[in-house]
Formats: sequence, structure tokens, C-alpha cells
Amino acid sequence: MTPMNPDADAVERAVARLTAALDEGRPVAPVRDLIGEHDLAAAYAVQRELTRRRLAGGAVVTGRKIGLTSPAVQRQLGVDQPDFGVLFADMDVSAEAEVPSWRLLQPKAEAEIAFVLKEDLADGDLDAARVRSAVDYAVAALEIVDSRIADWDIRLTDTVADNASSGLYVLAERRLGLDEFEPRETTMRMYADDVPVSEGAGSACLGDPLNALAWLARTALEFGDPLRAGQVVLSGALGPMVPAPPGTRIRAEISSLGEVTATFSEKSGKPEKRDA
Repeated sequence: MTPMNPDADAVERAVARLTAALDEGRPVAPVRDLIGEHDLAAAYAVQRELTRRRLAGGAVVTGRKIGLTSPAVQRQLGVDQPDFGVLFADMDVSAEAEVPSWRLLQPKAEAEIAFVLKEDLADGDLDAARVRSAVDYAVAALEIVDSRIADWDIRLTDTVADNASSGLYVLAERRLGLDEFEPRETTMRMYADDVPVSEGAGSACLGDPLNALAWLARTALEFGDPLRAGQVVLSGALGPMVPAPPGTRIRAEISSLGEVTATFSEKSGKPEKRDA
């Protein structure tokens, strides 16, 4: 997947539409009518421009998220590979008592393994062994996905342009090195208000969450923005995502890594533009 030169006017109009969703705190129509359903170059161009604007406003990149790692979801969207988005510092709500529901439009939660890197993945042969050696530790994570597209009416280019439908994320405190567990062998159970709502396994994420990480490392290098030491990578859902409306408590158990929880605040206040 190599960046190309998409239609600049279409990209700008898609950027404007998604920016309006953020500024006004309301979902908007899909952007595929502007950039097409299959033009990945255009979709990533939209994502890059939205990222550039956030960085210009003082935002700090903390890592990446990988989406579309489930074969079932790939079939649904007619694709044969994952996608990725950018994580920013203000998306990490691990230290907050509650997830700020007012910052979200249509949140859903999914349980994942998050990898934190100790080495750059910026050159050379990014094979499985190299990628594995670059991982400092892993933690259980909840990714709070969100869509600026009304009613989650998305196709591939909609979600890619919309920063891979990113929202917020929560990391657990327990850290394990890859010498202490195998990500592909993990099992996951997720609960909403103590009711079982999702289950899965490490093998549901491209066969192994480390496969997803390797794909991202190679793809990020192709895009000229490689993964760096200290960054967090949300490697992809281990099971189906579930709605997370205000007031919900989500808890996920990932074998070896333990529990990660998030309580969504009762919605209050007016959504604000997030510049950092």
C-alpha cells in the first residue's frame, strides 16, 4: 500500500465534512460520496490532513491503532487487509475516573492487546522476529471506537478517512513481556454492567496480534511515518465490539494480562473541539 496523489478538492471537502462533525459535536454523512468507496489513497490523505491540523494545534502522537483485523469484518467491507489510525495523548483516558462520554458521539468498546515499543521500527527487514524484539511490554486495553459518520454507515474509505473510527482508549496497569505470554494464545471475555457481551481470542486478530503489529510496522514505514520507541499500538479487537452508552461499565478479561475496566460517565456538558 503506497500513498498516491488523490483528487485534492475531494480530499479537502471530506476533511471539511469530518471537521464539522468534530466542531459541532454531531455525526455527518459518509464521505465516500466525495472520495469513492475504494480509493485508499484519498482516504489516507484525508486522515493525514486531519492529523496535520491536530498536530498544528499542539496535539501529541502517542501511537497507532489497527482496525479491520477480523476476517469477518474485512469480508463485510470488501477488503483483504487491515487499516490504521493515529493515537493522540488526549485519547488516553486510563487515568480518568470515568470515560468522558461528552467527548463521544456513537461510542462502542472492544477489548484488545496493546503493545508498547522499546525500539524504533524504522528500517530494515520488519519480519516477525524483528517486530517481536521491538516490543517492550503488552497490556490489556479497551479501545473506545467512535464514528463521526451518522449511524455507523461506513465503508472502507469512510472509516480510514475518519482516523479508523478512533475515539479514546484505556490501558490496564499490569505489564507483561512477550517472554511471559503468547498473544495469539490469549482468550477474552467482555462484560457490560456484568452481563457477558463479547468473547474471542488472540487468534481472531489476524491469527496473532503480533501479525497485526508487523503489518502496521511495514505499512507505517511505506507511508514515511514509522513506528517509534515508546509508542502504543492497539493491535485490533479480540472479539465483537459492543455499544457503550453513557452510564455503562465495560470490563474485559484477557487471559494472562488480566482485567481492564472503563465506566462511561453520564453524558453532560457540551462537546468541545479537541485541539490537543
